[in-house]
Amino acid sequence: MVFLFITGVFTTSVTASAQVKTLGLQLEEFPYPYPVHYLQLNIQKQRLQMAYMDVKPQQWNGKTVLLLHGKNFSGAYWDSTANVLTQKGYRVIMPDQIGFGKSSKPETLQYSFQLLARNTKQLLDSLKVEKVTVLGHSMGGMLATRFTLMYPERVEKLILENPIGLEDYKVKVPYQSIDEAYQNELKQDYSKIKSYQLENYYGDQWKPQYDKWVTMLAGWTQNPKYSVIAWNAALTSDMIITQPVMYEFQNITVPTLLIIGQRDRTALGKPLVSEDVRKTMGNYPALGKSTQRKIKGSQLVEIDGVGHLPHIERFDLFITPVLEFLQQ
Repeated sequence: MVFLFITGVFTTSVTASAQVKTLGLQLEEFPYPYPVHYLQLNIQKQRLQMAYMDVKPQQWNGKTVLLLHGKNFSGAYWDSTANVLTQKGYRVIMPDQIGFGKSSKPETLQYSFQLLARNTKQLLDSLKVEKVTVLGHSMGGMLATRFTLMYPERVEKLILENPIGLEDYKVKVPYQSIDEAYQNELKQDYSKIKSYQLENYYGDQWKPQYDKWVTMLAGWTQNPKYSVIAWNAALTSDMIITQPVMYEFQNITVPTLLIIGQRDRTALGKPLVSEDVRKTMGNYPALGKSTQRKIKGSQLVEIDGVGHLPHIERFDLFITPVLEFLQQ
């Protein structure tokens, strides 16, 4: 779950941390910002648990926001976002998708964005939540798009924060089998994870508060059953690269906001292509504009000098347009 299906050698030197602690497959030892609940799901002959946080404000304004995490993260990294939204009167629901965070890690599963969207709908049904604003980051943006396309009657508004999948990676990247991806995932450790995040997320400007998102992933690599995590990571990477959503953006009919950090150059499979092709991938300034043109009536907020994680790197510049959009 570490590299978004991206493999290769990174030049940034990062010293391995002695502070990394072994974590259970369901992050049993990793603290979440709010109480965690579980939804029981029967999927492909398996009994699985979907973890989620459901944070209710003291004075509810009648609106609910669903926050969908990226591939290298979990619902926990929405802590600041949930805090502000609940203060403003919004109910906030933050699931960990199956295969991620504190949710079940099946030995094998046929993953699809349709499956994850259906699981998310079942969660909302169990909570008797009829309508939501969906905010998805990175892989969560792809899932938010699929959820909106499948269940438009449940979505009031859509917010996409530096989503991956604004381009079709498989057009440029040679196919890497799940078995090959799995072997690469088995090689991950603290140093490689931090190097990747430093180079791709934060523009070589590291801050101490970023480290917990590295140690979360690195803690898994030290678990004797890390192979289960690695296999799920390979399966979900294959889902991302083989199930593009970009060809259906024009079918979105709900009010939509795009928040795009302009320094972001994230793209799957860059190390598998030539340098010339690599330069054409992950051009978020251009991808944000082209996606806005595809989604009728959508709004675009471009954040200069910010990378793949606006809500972590510059929360102030992220939350302001979110609140303005929610209140429109």
